[in-house]
Amino acid sequence: MRSTAGNKIRVARIGAAHGVRGEVRLWSFTAEPLAVADYGPLETADGKRRFEIVTLRPAKDHLVARLKGIDDRNAAERLTNLDLFVPRERLPAIEEADTFYYADLIGLAAVNETGAALGIVAAVHNFGAGDLIEIALAGGGEPLLLPFTDTVVPKIDLKAKQIVVVRPFEIEARDE
Repeated sequence: MRSTAGNKIRVARIGAAHGVRGEVRLWSFTAEPLAVADYGPLETADGKRRFEIVTLRPAKDHLVARLKGIDDRNAAERLTNLDLFVPRERLPAIEEADTFYYADLIGLAAVNETGAALGIVAAVHNFGAGDLIEIALAGGGEPLLLPFTDTVVPKIDLKAKQIVVVRPFEIEARDE
């Protein structure tokens, strides 16, 4: 799962229109992509628009969805790049100790292996080549965008409200 808007979790993003009958490309951020249809109506971050998935099918690298009330290409095109959310209480409870929603990471302190503060987790992104974690640096400047892997983020401690980050140049120096 992805970023949050209040008590909502982003579960999908609408892409371009698909065909002429109002279908859209849909990128699901759920662990099982087709599960995005199981959470009831999806809504915009502000809650002003709600969308019910009528049909959903897999395509090459995305899903194709028909949304209730979206009946032509023009209506579908107006939804391009719209993020869709569900209230957190509609999502399954997390039962495994080292499992979490990405939204739970936003705002956690990012520290290095010795505990020195690096900054705050600002976001978790996926632009198609794997997850990236964005760290807003404590000293300001450009944020760090790092691969969200076990090597770079070896520890996530939700109770302590922090993650441990090993920057790639530190990994290389350690391995030499």
